[in-house]
Amino acid sequence: MTAYRYTIALFAVLSISACSKPVDNQTIQEDADKKAQASSLPQESKQSSSPEALTASNKERFDIYADFTLTTDLSHLSDNQKKLIGVLIDASKIMDELFWRQAYGKKSTLLSRIPEQDTKKFAEINYGPWDRLNGDKPFIKDFKEKPLGANFYPEDMTKAEYEAWQKSHSEWLENNKFAELYTMVERDSSGNLELVAYSEKFSEELKQASDLLLKASELADNEEFKNYLKLRAKALTSNDYQASDFAWMDMKTNPIEVVIGPIETYEDMLFGYRTAFESYVLVKDLEWSKKLAKFAAFLPELQKGLPVEDKYKAEMPGTDADLNAYDVVYYAGHSNAGSKTIAINLPNDEEVQLAKGTRRLQLKNAMRAKFDKILVPIAQQLISEDQQQFITFDAFFGNTMFHEVAHGLGIKNTINGNGMVRTALKETASPLEEGKADILGLYMISELFEKGEITEGKLMDNYVTFLAGIFRSVRFGASSAHGRANMVRFNFFKEAGAFEIEPETGRFKVNFEKMTKAIGDLSNLLLTIQGNGDYERASQLLQTKGTITAELKLQLDKLTAANIPVDIVFNQGKSELGIK
Repeated sequence: MTAYRYTIALFAVLSISACSKPVDNQTIQEDADKKAQASSLPQESKQSSSPEALTASNKERFDIYADFTLTTDLSHLSDNQKKLIGVLIDASKIMDELFWRQAYGKKSTLLSRIPEQDTKKFAEINYGPWDRLNGDKPFIKDFKEKPLGANFYPEDMTKAEYEAWQKSHSEWLENNKFAELYTMVERDSSGNLELVAYSEKFSEELKQASDLLLKASELADNEEFKNYLKLRAKALTSNDYQASDFAWMDMKTNPIEVVIGPIETYEDMLFGYRTAFESYVLVKDLEWSKKLAKFAAFLPELQKGLPVEDKYKAEMPGTDADLNAYDVVYYAGHSNAGSKTIAINLPNDEEVQLAKGTRRLQLKNAMRAKFDKILVPIAQQLISEDQQQFITFDAFFGNTMFHEVAHGLGIKNTINGNGMVRTALKETASPLEEGKADILGLYMISELFEKGEITEGKLMDNYVTFLAGIFRSVRFGASSAHGRANMVRFNFFKEAGAFEIEPETGRFKVNFEKMTKAIGDLSNLLLTIQGNGDYERASQLLQTKGTITAELKLQLDKLTAANIPVDIVFNQGKSELGIK
């Protein structure tokens, strides 16, 4: 596919009279449109009209991140492989700049006006003036709330307007199903909407990144990795990523890894359609990867056993999937914004998933940092003393790993002709998918324990560590798909009695039998909503259970009072690795 612009006719949207019901889906939709329009002012216009320095409106949360240095043992790598890592870091820095433009605007226009170093650092962590782990609230004076569509859409475009265009162009969208993933939405000189391909909008930067990937391919001594780098380089300038996704699935033995390009859609909270630029540079942990290799073979069997009607599990995941552990040495763009990813399940292309499955990359050093610096202190505050023995790194690692495996389970296409799940569920797709992966991951672990395939530790380790993990992820806030998914699960588990609160200590204690039943019930609910493409039910679930209750806030306040970090921020780069 070559670079392109698609001009979209601008459709008038009929006004809808107010509904007499207190709350329903129509009212919710209208509120979302109003919020989207009110908050979608141009990012630069959100700044003060004067060129004066920007100052923080609130510094209370500037210490919520714990520092961690990204490094690993490179002694087993050749000189060329070390040079290769350096080139990949250079390419990653370009992804970082492009994500700034998608999330906010030009990085320099914001940072150059912030004189205070602590405020500037917090803006760098958040890729803009909004606190990502506090509902995207602005922390710099004179800024309004963050647009739901970030910088992907025009300032004056409402949600209803874009949906009207989609409805009128449904046939075209079916034939160009990747168009919305890799385009910015803009207005032309006549005021009409148009889709501008990333390869055109960011042509100069993507050409530089493409050249760096080609340079890296010349240094690569693994043929599959070399091929992937060449195809990914081509994808950056052609806007067609599928061939490189297939090539990425064929890599099995390369000791160095890079995940780079426009990948996840979480940043687009208006629709969840548009992908954000990011990158990870990784070094494989051979010992831990060997331990994980056997589990991918169980996917078809686990798919058949899902606790839902057969029609919701009719698709069979590809068996060419693999599990590996890595030390990550560089994050950039979306992956580095706010909360840091500790595991990867890609590619997202449903056609590739059905044909080949997915690859699951566990980022062991980042995972260990979150376990030691955040999860263990949380457990010490909130988990009953007699169950703290069940908090283990192996259980945390396993829960995270099987979360990624579980993304491959369920179905990608609705059972009733509503199209792909991610399209039918719109902006609710990401939190529903994260919730599904969390709960099915735990379901899979329980099944593998029962089959005798997991023999180390106890299932109770996974249950209690999972509960502590809910408190960790809920702190990411409502602007995070992972945070909202954990809020739903906490409230669902509470109603199901999966945990109880000790009256004398206020600490949480897992009820094993009720937790097991709740896992099956929530799995069934989420798989059914996805299979039906039931947007209304998904919205209702997130609105009724995807909130921080007064009880939950009380527990989170304890963590804040104890100065437990919310997440980590990295010291990273070539100097940390000792390479040039």
